[in-house]
Amino acid sequence: MQRRSQTAVLAAASLLLAAGCSSGGAQPEGGGGSSAAPPKSAAASPGATPESTAPPAKGSVKVTRTLTTGLTSPWGVAVLPGGDLLVASRDTGKIVRIAADSGKKTELGSVPGVDPGGEGGLLGIAVSSTFGADHQVYAYFTTASDNRIARMNYDEKRPPGNQLGAPDTIFKGIPKGQIHNGGRIAFGPDKMLYAGTGETGDTGLAQDKDSPAGKILRMTPDGEPAHGNPEADSVVYDYGHRNVQGLAWDDDKRLWASEFGQDTWDELNLIEPGKNYGWPEAEGKAKGKSKGGSKGPGFVDPVEQWKTADASPSGIAFAEGSVWMASLRGERLWRIPLDGTKPVAAPQAFLKGTYGRLRTVVAAGDGTLWLVTSNTDGRGTPHKGDDRILRLKVS
Repeated sequence: MQRRSQTAVLAAASLLLAAGCSSGGAQPEGGGGSSAAPPKSAAASPGATPESTAPPAKGSVKVTRTLTTGLTSPWGVAVLPGGDLLVASRDTGKIVRIAADSGKKTELGSVPGVDPGGEGGLLGIAVSSTFGADHQVYAYFTTASDNRIARMNYDEKRPPGNQLGAPDTIFKGIPKGQIHNGGRIAFGPDKMLYAGTGETGDTGLAQDKDSPAGKILRMTPDGEPAHGNPEADSVVYDYGHRNVQGLAWDDDKRLWASEFGQDTWDELNLIEPGKNYGWPEAEGKAKGKSKGGSKGPGFVDPVEQWKTADASPSGIAFAEGSVWMASLRGERLWRIPLDGTKPVAAPQAFLKGTYGRLRTVVAAGDGTLWLVTSNTDGRGTPHKGDDRILRLKVS
């Protein structure tokens, strides 16, 4: 099957866009070419012994500053060499640069072809692993026909608003919908590009290995299947997801992903290549068991799970031995302390209801995080200054 063209899948998905989410539980949004193989530890056994010291059971969060305010529907965030941030606006299609020292905003420009609507628009962004040499910014966005990934040259010497070059589409044909567009992208330790996708409300796509929907994808910077993928001619890295919006690697290069549940459980998953994470056949833990208790089809259980009202997770980051998970409907930041692949204690919630919906969290080094709110996306209740980026000191 041609991986860059998913016409048949799109046609099927378009007939089912109205299916939406279940009326219960979480509402939409909470209310080939490379020689590089995936990191060996990414496929490690869930019982692998960690090399690092486990974090304490209880941690802390302190808001040390507000970097900037007045952002419109912020979604994706990428950290430039030197520490400044690039922030994508889902609804306007614009990318702005935020100075990490002063909070000064500089508009790079708009991504051509963005078609916002529902949960679609300009979503995840990333900078290339070789940004110092190529100045490439990658974006995952919704168009009139699909979700796709493109890269653009960033020339900061050009006038503000005109600093992005023409987009070069590297992967297209990811089904789009009013809901469940996924959208997070990130370069992994192996310098390959990973993308979390959603099943657009057409639940069957998550189990269809020929569709990029409801998956985590792994590709070269040129959009080709990466060496070491489960199938040599496919970008599909794993499958059986409902809506992945968080991707992060721990210190041992293991990949973690957050996922929206439907009626019962949101999930934090340890991602292993080729594995099936169960959707729509199973939600939450005990995926390997059928209702009668007999052995099921071998779905992978999440490492942690939450009631949908308490989380509805979007971005995640790894810092100080823990995964930190930004929650939309739950309006809180979750800390999941890990000893290798296992939690050392129950998840701990911070900032509950203080800043509203939380969209993206990014590790900033030295025990600090950037946290981005999401109250101007049509689902939150904006307050003066929304949306904002906060600097957190965590432990």
